[in-house]
Amino acid sequence: MYCTYTARTMAEEDETRIRILQSLRGKICEAKNLGPCSGPNRLRDLCTFCTISLDQEEVFRTKMSEKSPSPFYGEDFYFEIPRPFQYLSFYVYAKSVFQRDLPVGKVAIRKEDLCKFSGKEHWFCLQPVDPNSEVQGKVHLEMRLNELITENGSVCQQLVVRIIECQGLPLINGQSCDPYATVSLVGPARSDQKKTKVKKKTSDPQFEETFYFEVTRSSSYTKKSHFQVEEEDIEKLEIKVDLWNNGNLAQDVFLGETRVSVKILRNDSIHRAWYLLQPKGNGNKTSKPDDLGSLRLNVTYTEDNVLPSDCYNHLRTLLLKSPEVKPISASAAHILGDICRERYEAVLPVVRLLLHHNRLVPFVSAIADLELEQTQEANTIFRGNSLATRCIDDMMKIVGRSYLTVTLKSVLDEICESNKTCEIDPVKLKEGDNVEVNKENLQQYVQKVFSSITQSSVSCPPVMCDVFRSLRQMASKRFPNDPHVQYSAVSSFVFLRFFAVAVLSPHTFQLRPHHPDPEVSRTLTLISKTIQTLGSWGSLSKNKLSSFKESYMYDFFKSFQEEKCIQEVKKFLDEISSNVSKESIGVEDSVVLKEGEVHKRAQGRKRIIGKKNFKKRWLRVTNRELSYHKHRGKEALCIIPVKNILGVEKLEENAFNRKNMFQVIHGEKPLYIQASNCVEASEWIEVLSQVSRCNPGRLSTFHPSAYLSGSWLCCKATSESQPGCKPCTTTMPVNIQLDIDCDRETERIFSLFSSNCSKLQKMEDACASIAVYQGPQKEQEDYSLFTIQDPKETFHTIQQIRQLLEQLKNDHAAIRSAVTATYGSQENPIVGKTS
Repeated sequence: MYCTYTARTMAEEDETRIRILQSLRGKICEAKNLGPCSGPNRLRDLCTFCTISLDQEEVFRTKMSEKSPSPFYGEDFYFEIPRPFQYLSFYVYAKSVFQRDLPVGKVAIRKEDLCKFSGKEHWFCLQPVDPNSEVQGKVHLEMRLNELITENGSVCQQLVVRIIECQGLPLINGQSCDPYATVSLVGPARSDQKKTKVKKKTSDPQFEETFYFEVTRSSSYTKKSHFQVEEEDIEKLEIKVDLWNNGNLAQDVFLGETRVSVKILRNDSIHRAWYLLQPKGNGNKTSKPDDLGSLRLNVTYTEDNVLPSDCYNHLRTLLLKSPEVKPISASAAHILGDICRERYEAVLPVVRLLLHHNRLVPFVSAIADLELEQTQEANTIFRGNSLATRCIDDMMKIVGRSYLTVTLKSVLDEICESNKTCEIDPVKLKEGDNVEVNKENLQQYVQKVFSSITQSSVSCPPVMCDVFRSLRQMASKRFPNDPHVQYSAVSSFVFLRFFAVAVLSPHTFQLRPHHPDPEVSRTLTLISKTIQTLGSWGSLSKNKLSSFKESYMYDFFKSFQEEKCIQEVKKFLDEISSNVSKESIGVEDSVVLKEGEVHKRAQGRKRIIGKKNFKKRWLRVTNRELSYHKHRGKEALCIIPVKNILGVEKLEENAFNRKNMFQVIHGEKPLYIQASNCVEASEWIEVLSQVSRCNPGRLSTFHPSAYLSGSWLCCKATSESQPGCKPCTTTMPVNIQLDIDCDRETERIFSLFSSNCSKLQKMEDACASIAVYQGPQKEQEDYSLFTIQDPKETFHTIQQIRQLLEQLKNDHAAIRSAVTATYGSQENPIVGKTS
């Protein structure tokens, strides 16, 4: 899914519009030596967990770890980032029985520094969680100096400070805060403070309050004061703005501060700018904190600056011609795979782009055929990490997610939740374990998984079937004397690289919310190994059992009826790689696309304020219906058929003074829902929009706010049936292959080519050398890394790529200069203290 925000609104002028698209992926690996070095607070008897926050908004949480000061988490994460942010923070909390979760420490990484750690594991020292350093948001200020003439004719200066508004203040206990601001003029000998009114229930308060401060006084001024004018230098004065949440009966909570030097007005009579809020004292630490332990993380942050679509036309066209290029190694897509061999993720944008335009099957067939030409033995077919296998892996992950859900989710839920012991390795058995009982448990689980897979051919996506059919035909042609190769060409993907991997790591494929416990993980490992072998029985000779290294696995496999399994596997492989191309038949069963806890506003409520209007509910979306329940697993309180959904849109915060809200517009009153964070809100909107995108009667306009007290808050229209005042978000067409942002994928391909220009140059040199000398020169060892069948054709393609890269670089520079936001603007706020 793709969540976007624009760097700058350009009055609908798409030719000068850049989309900044952010995503984050990685892994929270483990922690060590958690807690203070000494004292009673060692975390030996408490479970811990980790969270990820964008500034102060939590967007991800791991499951609870075992009791240990050095816990292993092993949690993968991936999400699109739907809004700007300053810090990416990882928190470690200890779960306490008698009180709320205890913060152990945090790792906070500035957005600008994320590139330093991209794609590699690092140990980060935990820092203390200090309330005065937990800030987010920005404030809009205006300052000016006035000259006042006193009654006796002398001149003095007056500083006028206008606090206009704030944006993006944090949630307090899950709700919008009650913010107010203090504005102070501070210097070596003074501190004059004034205070705004409290704004209720908003993270984007509009203050519009002006304060006046005397900066200098005439020498004839005789009124006593707590400071001496003569001793104070205007150059040392600064305005300090502090944001607070009004705690009513509780203590007020610090939200952030900013400081602006008065001397900034030397050159401007009026200074107006946005400032990012900073920690108290700008995060300065007066003493060295205790050693709180460390956290091992793998973080990859990606930011794509996507240009208008027309900028990518020529590069996209060149890439889409790849399946037709002879030989295939001279195509732009193959050249990218060649120069990015060590970067597994480099293949993904090519696969997505070709999928979108229905060009993937011929491209995969061509590169697989090239690999088969170089394969000498049938039993090693498609076993390496080649361009062909990487493309097919990514294709299966993209188009096969629903297929995995339908086939495996229910049985994996049973395995993970029943938690039966399945260990059959005598060395790993625990005291009291019965190996025969364990073997029976494991056999039952394997049989359920195996049956679910071999009976699932009707749900296999057509694109996968087309690729498998092509692989089968090419393998039979390459090894005509081997009757098993037609099956191993398919089983090496669908069993070894698809189902077995999903069983081993169900959380990676969204089949389970978290990484499984160690004991369950061991069970899944045994099941995965068994499924791999059972899947290969239909394609290899019958002496398979003799190849087992572990005797306990050999004994376990003897319990399966080999001939029956072989026939079931062959029948399944025949069905998913038949000569007749499958039509898209859809998924007959109901597939859960997303579910989770939300806050739902009661239908028909008239009041704006009041917690009773919002209730916690379990929201569930399938390919057939949207439902909400009092708790997970309970009967549905309300069911809305997907076919009745007319629109899914974000809701403005002022509707109910709550962030991260969206509305589902259907036949009755809109359903108003608050998600737990910005990432969740974006994912809910995306899933609901995609599942309902082809519904007849979808609305073209909507109201971004609510109808309350007799009028729409957004447009003030008094009729509840008044058509919407804002255009609805457009959605993609129905086919799964079209749910892809092609401009973003082409931008990623451009970035990959650009970052590998040196390798592209080496490949170009290799083509020239081969063309001149009729063969690669031995001293050029780098040339062996490239597949160059036709040096002239390859050289020609590289020349085209280089020309298009240069043009796109120029487009980036031109458009970026046109939309670059002024430092201090809303899009580019000032960081820290200005001098």
